[in-house]
Order: sequence, then C-alpha cells, then structure tokens
Amino acid sequence: MVFALVLTTGLHWAALQTVAWTTMLANNLCSQSVGEAVSNTFDGEHPCSLCKAIAAAKKSQQKSEAVVSVLKMEFPPAPENFVLISPAPLSADSSFQKPPLPPPRAFYV
Repeated sequence: MVFALVLTTGLHWAALQTVAWTTMLANNLCSQSVGEAVSNTFDGEHPCSLCKAIAAAKKSQQKSEAVVSVLKMEFPPAPENFVLISPAPLSADSSFQKPPLPPPRAFYV
C-alpha cells in the first residue's frame, strides 16, 4: 500500500531528483568552491544526465495521464422522470408463516 501511495503522489521522482542533486553537488565540490557548486547544482541551467532523464520521464507520464483522463467511462444521463418505487408492504400474516418443509432430521439420529 505504501508503494502504491509513493507512486501515485510522485515521491519516487522526488527521491530520484534528490539522488541526482546529491551526486551533482558531490561532483561539483571536487572542482568548485562551495558557493559555485551549490549554485551550479540547483540553478537548473546545468542539468546532469539523470536530471534530464527524470524530466523526460515526468513529461511522458503527464502525457499518458492526459490520455487516461480522456478515456474515462461516462454514463448516460438518467431520464428526468426517474421514479423510485417502494416495495409492497408485508402483511402481518406473511411474516409469521411456517417454513414449507420440516428441517432435515438425518443429522440428529
């Protein structure tokens, strides 16, 4: 159930993006100062290959969700003169009738 919740809310994309940013920050810290590394990691102008793959996957997922919403099943409208009819009331005699056959006695022998 947790897995389904993660997929429907998009948390898997957030987790992958966190991994991508962490990797980018670690790689940038090897060759740049801390300020430059943080700026280049989070400015959006220098995406890594994983960031590009995540963006492409999110786009394709949004397109498929749009197709699914178009294919939703629609029910025809109900007629305007739709009437619910209650069942016939039970008479006092019908609720106290005996069963048509006696219960089987073979089990009690």
